[in-house]
Amino acid sequence: MLYQKILQFYKELDLDESLLDKETKVMNPYQENGSEVKRILSEFYQKYYSDTKKRHLILGINPGRLGAGLTGIPFTDTKALREDCKIETAIETSETSAEYVYTFIRHFGGPEKFYQRYFIGAACPLGFTHLNKKGHWVNWNYYDSALLYNSVKSFMIEQLKKQIELCGSNEKAIIWGNGKNFKFLTKSIKRKSFLKNSFPWSTRAILCSTNARVSICT
Repeated sequence: MLYQKILQFYKELDLDESLLDKETKVMNPYQENGSEVKRILSEFYQKYYSDTKKRHLILGINPGRLGAGLTGIPFTDTKALREDCKIETAIETSETSAEYVYTFIRHFGGPEKFYQRYFIGAACPLGFTHLNKKGHWVNWNYYDSALLYNSVKSFMIEQLKKQIELCGSNEKAIIWGNGKNFKFLTKSIKRKSFLKNSFPWSTRAILCSTNARVSICT
């Protein structure tokens, strides 16, 4: 079953922190957040991926502190888990991007219909925090520092190949946003030639009305 492959993928995620500078830390909810995240992951992916069908791959950036950095599920905070996916959890978190994505998913027809067609992954499936000048640990995207990007580039390429394999097709990938994530990913994809086509979802144009329903712009 596909859900078993997805869970194994997340279980095996590991990045050597010695590759990073001392002001940057890895967020790995699959190893750091314990049994509750494992239960959430298992329930979520069994619910929506208990089959062997192919999926279209959607690539976000990397997990953020208040979304996948806690739940382990891309663009899914605990509000979305409870209200949309009907999965209860003791974790409490809220993320703006999750609210936006699940607004789209509801218009699409709900999580069951959406996840039957799509798998949301990430350019870098592990997230990062960075110690800023004020002494606070803040979200840090893989492209926010040339040093970070160069340090994790090989890891990203390896995980991107695995996510393509999970979806069962290298025909195309949908890249969330048309800014830096799209720029960095397309450069890597073209260089390695393991994905035939990729295109961005603009945050302004992601929703298309078709006969009073919502579909993905392609």
